[in-house]
Amino acid sequence: MKAKVIKNEKEYQEALRAIEDLMDAASGSPDEERLDLLSLLVRAYEAEHHPIGLPDPIEAIKFRMHQEGLTQKDMQKYFGSQSKVSEVLNYKRPLSLSMIRALHAGLGIPAEVLVQEINLAESVRAPEAQKQ
Repeated sequence: MKAKVIKNEKEYQEALRAIEDLMDAASGSPDEERLDLLSLLVRAYEAEHHPIGLPDPIEAIKFRMHQEGLTQKDMQKYFGSQSKVSEVLNYKRPLSLSMIRALHAGLGIPAEVLVQEINLAESVRAPEAQKQ
């Protein structure tokens, strides 16, 4: 595939196949340059046609807890009390501004993820969300 702006799904699939073929390109080779260029073109197409939304704020917190091996008790310093930790993680209380600031500063969770509005009424969540 010739490197060019990707305009449709067919060209996108062709670019993905070309990238796969070039994955083992030697460092500094023309194939590596072609791989870099195709990767940029694919990223641009995906950003426009297959955007990935922000994660749910509570699920992002739970994910970070899992990554860091943190317990609900460890989270008290970000939420203020054990009851607030439990209420937030179970979608019964919204995040406050002070919680958002603490989680962003302490755990590096992007503020843009944490400030999203959570619909607590709808969050008698699916069983999989309540298990975590």
